[in-house]
Amino acid sequence: MSVVDSISDLITRIRNAQMANKKVVDSPMSRSREDLVKVLQNEGYVRGYSVVDDDTTGHKVLRIELKYFDGKPVICEVRRISKPGRRVYSSIKELPFVKNGLGINILSTSKGVMSDAEARKLSVGGEVICTVF
Repeated sequence: MSVVDSISDLITRIRNAQMANKKVVDSPMSRSREDLVKVLQNEGYVRGYSVVDDDTTGHKVLRIELKYFDGKPVICEVRRISKPGRRVYSSIKELPFVKNGLGINILSTSKGVMSDAEARKLSVGGEVICTVF
């Protein structure tokens, strides 16, 4: 099956798996998905991830280990900001804080995919991919 927006597909898979209290969720492998999950792992929103071969299709799959605290998902809200039909770019000065600094923005910059805190430290702006709280 062809997916137009792979990032939205990944976000939806994570959201649905957490609503069903799954420990692990699989997603088709792509570089952009792996970069996004790497930021989520560095910020403590997912336990970890690995790239495995799917026996049924023969393609590579991202296996993401979800994180829970007291039985509730660590990710309360995740929302796609920049979409294929409407790209959203922001300079570092105009980038708003998510929930007064409790959440993060994930940006695609010229220096790679990173959280807003790291982008502020490096003083680079870019495309706002999503917000996580």
